[in-house]
Amino acid sequence: MSIISSASIKKRQLGRTGIEITPIGLGTWQFAGGKGFDNLVWQGMSDDVTNEIVKTALDGGINWFDTAEAYGMGRSEQRLAFALQDAGVSDEDVLIATKWMPAFRTAESLGRTIVKRRRCLKPYSIGLYQVHQAIAFATCKAQMDAMAELVDLNLIRSVGVSNFPAGMIKRSHAALAAHDIPLASNQIKVSLLDRHIETSGVLKTCKDLGMTIISWSPLEMGVLTGKFHKDPSLLKDRPIGRRLYMERQMKRSRELIAGLEEIAAANGVPPSVVALSWLVNFYSETVVAIPGASRVSQVEQNLMANELKLSGKEMSHLDQLSAKFRHLAPIGR
Repeated sequence: MSIISSASIKKRQLGRTGIEITPIGLGTWQFAGGKGFDNLVWQGMSDDVTNEIVKTALDGGINWFDTAEAYGMGRSEQRLAFALQDAGVSDEDVLIATKWMPAFRTAESLGRTIVKRRRCLKPYSIGLYQVHQAIAFATCKAQMDAMAELVDLNLIRSVGVSNFPAGMIKRSHAALAAHDIPLASNQIKVSLLDRHIETSGVLKTCKDLGMTIISWSPLEMGVLTGKFHKDPSLLKDRPIGRRLYMERQMKRSRELIAGLEEIAAANGVPPSVVALSWLVNFYSETVVAIPGASRVSQVEQNLMANELKLSGKEMSHLDQLSAKFRHLAPIGR
C-alpha cells in the first residue's frame, strides 16, 4: 500500500483543547512486553519490532500515541519513548496520552506520581493525562482539582478520563471547568460489537460537553479482522485471557463479519479497515480510535482507515448489522 503523508490526513480537535489529532492513533498496551498481568493479553515484542511499528505509524501521519502507567508498570511508556527517539521525532510533533491508575489511591497520588510518569516518557511531555478507571478512593472533584494543578504547573497539557459513566463525566467536567480547563475526552470501549455509549448516555454527554470519545479495542482484539472466523485454530497461540474473550465475541459476530467482508471486498481493503472507518465516521467527529498493532502490516491497515470513506449505503448496512450491540451487555464489563 502507499502510506499517505501527514499533510493529507484531516485532523480533529481533541475536545475543546485546541489540540489536533488524527482520527486513528496508536494504542501501545502491547509494548508492555508481556510481563506480569499483561501476559494474559499480550505476547512479548522485541525493541526492533516496537521501533518499526512506531516509525511506520509516524511515516503514515499518525501524530498521537496512547499508553498508561498500568501497562507493564511504566514499561509501555518507556518503550514508546525509546521508539519515538529512534524515529527522530521531536516532542512538538507528537502527542502522548497516558493514564494514572486510581485504584486504591487518593487524588494526592496524582501529584506524587507525575514525576515517574514524566521520567518514563522522557524526553517527551504528557499531552493528555487521563484517569484510567472510574473506581477510586477520591471524588471526581478531588481528582480534577489535582489534575488542574498539574496543568497549572505545566506538567501536563490537557486532562481526560477513561471508562467513566455519564454522571461521573458531568461531575468531572464541572470540577475542571471551575479552573477554566476543559475536560478533553473519555476513553471507553466502542466498536461495531459494543455500541453501549449510545444507550448509556455517554455519547450524548460527551457531545453536549464538546468532548472527544477515544475508542479502545476498536477491533475487539482482532475479532473484527475476520481472520479468526476463517481459521479458529489461530486462537490457540493467543494468551489465555485474550483467547477466552475472543471466543465469546466470535460466536455472536458471524453475521456482522460476513457484512464486513462483503464491503471490504468491494473496496479492496481488509475488513479491519472497514470496521475502523465506520467507527471514526459514524459518530461524526466525536469518536477517534486507538487500535493497537503487534506487526507493521497491522499499522499499515490502520492507516488505510484514515483514507477510506464508505458510502452512505455501506455505513447504513453496518449500522443495521450491529444495531443489537447498542443494547447487549458488553463482554468483560
